[in-house]
Formats: sequence, C-alpha cells, structure tokens
Amino acid sequence: MVTGFVRRFQRQQPSRGSQPRSTGELLALLLWISACAPSSPCRSGAIIHPLANLSRPYAGHWTVARSDTLTLPDPTLGDRFKLTDIVLDTDTVSIGKQCLYKGSIVFSVPNAETLAVTWFGVPEHGTVFGWPADLGPFAGLNLTWWSRDSLQGAILYDERFGVQARPGATAQFWAGRRSVGAPAPR
Repeated sequence: MVTGFVRRFQRQQPSRGSQPRSTGELLALLLWISACAPSSPCRSGAIIHPLANLSRPYAGHWTVARSDTLTLPDPTLGDRFKLTDIVLDTDTVSIGKQCLYKGSIVFSVPNAETLAVTWFGVPEHGTVFGWPADLGPFAGLNLTWWSRDSLQGAILYDERFGVQARPGATAQFWAGRRSVGAPAPR
C-alpha cells in the first residue's frame, strides 16, 4: 500500500519547474507522519474511550464514613492505619502499555499523609494501586458500589510479602461521595 502511494506521488507532474520528490524524501515524510502517531496508550481512542466510560462512575472525591482498623499481628508488617479520603482523578498516566488514572488516598493514622496512586474502573469494581511497601503488605484497594452515591471497599493484600491472612481478616470501609462545596478534609 505504501509503495503504491509513493508511485502515485512520484508520477504527479511537478509544479513550476520543481523536481519530483525522491523516494528518500517520501520515506522521511512518512517517518515524520508516523512519529506524530500516539506514542502513549492513553492517546489512543480505542483504549481511552472504553476506560473512560467504565471508570467515570468511580471518579470523584470519596470521604470514608466508616471503616475497620486493621492491626497486623506482626509489627514488622506495618502499623495500624486509618483511611480518611479517596480521590480518584480523571488525569491519565501511561504505565508500560497500560493507561490508568491518577488519584490519591489520604490517611490520618499512623501519620497524616497523602499517597499518590493509580486506578481504573470496570463495571463490577474499581481497583486502586500504588500502596508503598513501607506501609505494609498491601497491594491497594478494591472498590464496589454500595448504593447510588457510596462505595464499599477492602484493602488488598500483596502476596509478594508472603502474608497468609485468615478469611475475612481485612479492613473494610464505606465511603460517600463528597458533595460540592463541602469543607476539605482535615
């Protein structure tokens, strides 16, 4: 197909005495055009549109209303913590060949800190990644719909740390969508 394009382009009559384009110039033009193609999966409409449609309901600022506190039996695995806010932005980030959204999770215990995370949503659940290893053997958060404007979530364990948790030994939480004009979290 490219060869046919080059031949048609070379057969055109030159205008105003200019020389026909060489094959090298045409290849340089084609390389330049291909360089303008999306280099990130987040710029490809075939990837970003389904991701946006599936993730849109989870996007927003969620305030944790009720949560379990999880204290691990081995103090070397992590401290007791309390999650206060989950912010799921719609700014994209490309990680390898994946396109994910940026976000943050806010803790008040053991330290008041905000962690940068990535996330995506599918119809059944949203998954939040990016939990630092120094906070404990956790991989992230799993979010599911609880009602029209609230989520239920659970902390996901990272199997790379070799933690064998008994069934049901996870910290769960319930979060509501923060209303517009509500005060910022403390």
